[in-house]
Amino acid sequence: MSIDEFRRYWHERHRPLVERIPGLRRLVLNDVLPSPDGAAPACDGIAEDWFDSIESMQAAFASPEAQAVSADVVNFLDLSRFQVLMVTEQEVPLAVEATA
Repeated sequence: MSIDEFRRYWHERHRPLVERIPGLRRLVLNDVLPSPDGAAPACDGIAEDWFDSIESMQAAFASPEAQAVSADVVNFLDLSRFQVLMVTEQEVPLAVEATA
């Protein structure tokens, strides 16, 4: 499928399924763009599914709503390239210069 078809499906058809997952605290869909030199990105999109804990995520993924999400991914993802990365966020405060 084309990048436009992928994005349309991801945002219009798949996202509403993800929004129903119990315990989902935040959802961010990142459309990946070409690099500044025009090189194609390694993937087309990165989704951030935010939960309060690993346990709440595991419970959410066991739900019927998450099973519907899993069943839908074959409609628009190349599963041979699909990756799941679990992270803990560490926000770094930046020094802000005072303006004169």
